[in-house]
Amino acid sequence: MVALKPLIPPRVPCEFCPLRRREKFRDFTENQLAFVSSFKFGELAVDPGATIISEGEEHPQLYTALAGWSFRYKILEDGRRQILNYILPGDLVGLQGNLMKEMQHSVEALTRVTLCIFEREKLATLFRNHPSLAYDLTWIASREESMLDEHLLSIGRRTALERAAYLLSFLDYRAYSTGVFGDEGSTILPLTQQHVADTLGLSLVHTNKTLRKLADMGAVRWLDRGSEVLNRERLQSIAGWQPLNEERRPFI
Repeated sequence: MVALKPLIPPRVPCEFCPLRRREKFRDFTENQLAFVSSFKFGELAVDPGATIISEGEEHPQLYTALAGWSFRYKILEDGRRQILNYILPGDLVGLQGNLMKEMQHSVEALTRVTLCIFEREKLATLFRNHPSLAYDLTWIASREESMLDEHLLSIGRRTALERAAYLLSFLDYRAYSTGVFGDEGSTILPLTQQHVADTLGLSLVHTNKTLRKLADMGAVRWLDRGSEVLNRERLQSIAGWQPLNEERRPFI
């Protein structure tokens, strides 16, 4: 496990948050921005492979991903891992710990990650005095539920080839829509074949064969550091999936 490293000020002020400049994110009103600025009390830098949150622990903080990739997962007693979803900039991390005390999943950094840290004690103030922000939290939770529905459908009913095509399409779309590729100047999805296998519920050997099929079809290219989507329309057609045409989304 790699230790978490608190960032030393100067941190990124909410007024100059890079997410506010991205097309897909809805901006704050003046009052909302003032509250969010008081709600945030720091930032956290996380190295690749570090555990951000551990299942079964009480977690006093709530985070928003500011930069980088991470993922939520659960592990069986024998060590088998199921990746539940991937966390990109603008996503909320740790809400379960605020509402259910103990976390029901773990979170690990996939790349170097920066997180905004929020005080759990002020969450009640958000719901009491800022109903529009409370609605935004509900929207974020509902969106997460919608994504998990699609993931469950994929694991339960799609073939291995369709599952892999769906996962890479989904992550590619999310990276573009959140502006990650634009920030990093790269179009590489930074996950290994083991991450793909643990997300799809397939063996590593089966995953490797499936990804080679997608590459042979000209839909993706697999590199040492991850995967690059070469033909989005082809990949979405194989998956039988189309991304939702979302309006500008909120974040905290």
